[in-house]
Amino acid sequence: MRYAQLTRYGADAPFELRERRAREAGPFEVVVKVHAAGLNPADARGREGMGREGDPPPLGFDVSGVVTAVGAATTKFRPGDDVYGCAGGIGEADGSFSEEMTADERLLAHKPKSLSFREAAAMPLAVITAWEALVERAQITPGELVLVHGGTGGVGHFGVQLARATGAIVHATVSSAEKAELTRDLGAAEAINYRELEVADYVAKYTGGRGYDIVFDTVGGRNLEKSFAALATNGRVATTRPGDGLDLSVMGAKNATLHTVLMLIPLITGRDRERHGALLEKVARMVDDGRIRPLLDPHRFTLDQLGEALSFLDAGKPVGKLAVDIA
Repeated sequence: MRYAQLTRYGADAPFELRERRAREAGPFEVVVKVHAAGLNPADARGREGMGREGDPPPLGFDVSGVVTAVGAATTKFRPGDDVYGCAGGIGEADGSFSEEMTADERLLAHKPKSLSFREAAAMPLAVITAWEALVERAQITPGELVLVHGGTGGVGHFGVQLARATGAIVHATVSSAEKAELTRDLGAAEAINYRELEVADYVAKYTGGRGYDIVFDTVGGRNLEKSFAALATNGRVATTRPGDGLDLSVMGAKNATLHTVLMLIPLITGRDRERHGALLEKVARMVDDGRIRPLLDPHRFTLDQLGEALSFLDAGKPVGKLAVDIA
């Protein structure tokens, strides 16, 4: 089988297509014939090295495909099952930028029946992140007023839909009229062009000056200061990108809380992995019920164009998510 191997670290580092035999499944693992691999900012950071030394490991977190073999103790899947998950790209694990990968069954779920493999591959890391931020950390409840920064982003567009699915009232920031229309189509009651309105202006206009119960900040860094400013008293901020040197005094003045989310912890530590698989089973049912869907960028790439795809992603060009066609 073919796989893409990074030859060195760097923002423009090339990949080589190499051949190897698929690794046999361990007792609680499955072998997956990969149909598509989702792309995430974490893949671009992995390409750059993130401080690593030595030979680059296999890359690729998100996968969708068909189970071809199962380990001796596997009970969750059978050969022929369509699956998806965030199951590789960490440590010694196989990456999804490969025609086959062997993965921990706990990290996988049955693919939504209504989605193509390419659409399904675009979901796992991003939708798990949005779920952990809004449902588990911020503990969103029906009727709350929620602001999502980056309403058409890879994580943000799932945040809009999950918040709407819980019965919250969702507003989202965008950078253009076209993205505003997309965001409303995903369920946002208001789409706010942050290039046209300052925080104080849209808080006054859309919340009567009260602020938002929850702000989900997928931008992070200095943008968190805008999130703090937009927050209501006793509100909650959840972010995927905490910044350094931020003034948190406004959070204290509002009796607010700040939550950070790194959904890769189960992959890194090996603990609590079954939670991700169970969550993706729940998400698959929501997808098939028409409650959420991936916003897939129309640009298409194949395995031998992986370097171009990651550069396109790193430049911030996609609207929604990118996926690479493998099979």
